[in-house]
Amino acid sequence: MNLKIYNTNIELHYSGAVFIKQMSTLIIADVHLGKIEHFRKHGSAIPPILSLKNYIELDRVINHFQPETLIFLGDLFHSTKNSDWQRFTKWVKLHHHLKFRLVIGNHDLISNREIENLGIETSTEVYLQDFKLTHHPEVTEDYFNICGHIHPGFHLKGSAKQSLKLACFYHKPQQLILPAFGAFTGKFIISPQENEHVYAIAEQNVLKIL
Repeated sequence: MNLKIYNTNIELHYSGAVFIKQMSTLIIADVHLGKIEHFRKHGSAIPPILSLKNYIELDRVINHFQPETLIFLGDLFHSTKNSDWQRFTKWVKLHHHLKFRLVIGNHDLISNREIENLGIETSTEVYLQDFKLTHHPEVTEDYFNICGHIHPGFHLKGSAKQSLKLACFYHKPQQLILPAFGAFTGKFIISPQENEHVYAIAEQNVLKIL
């Protein structure tokens, strides 16, 4: 699925990522690495294989688009350091050819210095031509806002009381909110208003719902 915003083509990928080919830039929100280990540490019976799924999906989308830059829109690592931190540092080193940037989110508790020591540039916002990239959604007239944070989802209802909750891209007039990339994140069900659009993720497809 492709959107054209300010004469820039933006590809919406079923992983939840966005790719801007003209800038060779991949944008991902809310991976929440370490979240599964955080909950397991506190007694939750969550299969550890879900942690590996995040890295498998990251590798898959990187290999597909071959970007020069990867920007994380916050909540990259869910908590303070845990057993997933070492895995993450090794993963970053394996992708040393990429330029990494992190827009700090509310769950990014590890110090900026430690993140930057891995070669990841940190900031509270990133400007790319006509686009302002943030973690929390922002309303701005001068730039188109690409953001994350709310983990948007859409509730599809059928005529025979069937229902399905799908992760989605939420497109407002001056804003695109990305779905959470992480495998263990949950969804916030949105209620689109007039002139707002929903692009839902269904298996390996992105479908315009509204």
